[in-house]
Amino acid sequence: MRKACRYRLYPSKSQTTLLEQTLEICRWVYNDTLALRKNAWEQEQHSLSLSTKPTRS
Repeated sequence: MRKACRYRLYPSKSQTTLLEQTLEICRWVYNDTLALRKNAWEQEQHSLSLSTKPTRS
């Protein structure tokens, strides 16, 4: 039988700000990586893996 625990956070104002900044950075990294992978596929029909380190031009 699976059990689940639910937690609720009540961060302070400074913690809320820090969480929002962290999530914004994560969103930026995800979107930038997705754009790199999409461009690599559209231009070269080449799939980038997690270990691929693309060079920026």
